[in-house]
Amino acid sequence: MREDYPVTTAIRELRAAGVAFVPHLYNYVEHGGTRVSAESLGVQEHSVIKTIVMETDEKKPLLVLMHGDLEVSTKQLARVIGVKRVDLCTPDAGQRHTGYLFGGTSPFGTRKKLPVYAEKTIFDLPKIYINGGKRGFLVEIAPKELKKVCGATEVEVGIWE
Repeated sequence: MREDYPVTTAIRELRAAGVAFVPHLYNYVEHGGTRVSAESLGVQEHSVIKTIVMETDEKKPLLVLMHGDLEVSTKQLARVIGVKRVDLCTPDAGQRHTGYLFGGTSPFGTRKKLPVYAEKTIFDLPKIYINGGKRGFLVEIAPKELKKVCGATEVEVGIWE
């Protein structure tokens, strides 16, 4: 395993939980999203999982883990978690909640413990690529680790855009 990757709070949390991971560095492109990271790693965008910081209508933060090639139905998510509305956070609010820069948000090692909701079909994949806590840095892990490390709850809120 390469040792020249950043040791972020996400990596420290994965190590503390005994999670096996493979680090992957790539050239981060502003607004490139999961398409750029998937192309850089030579993997399907569906297996690159984005971490989206959202807030309920009561300004309670939460994380949604979604396939790179899908969007989140905020109406469906609000229904599933029993709130009036769910909206994307601003990059500044997202950073306040997680401690991570927009584009480098990981569900692991967040500043505050946040509820994590993961699209159900993520757990059908043999492996996923998810942010390691820094722009241009993904970690390859088994999807089941999402439940072990961050207590992810399965939801069905993904839509094709």
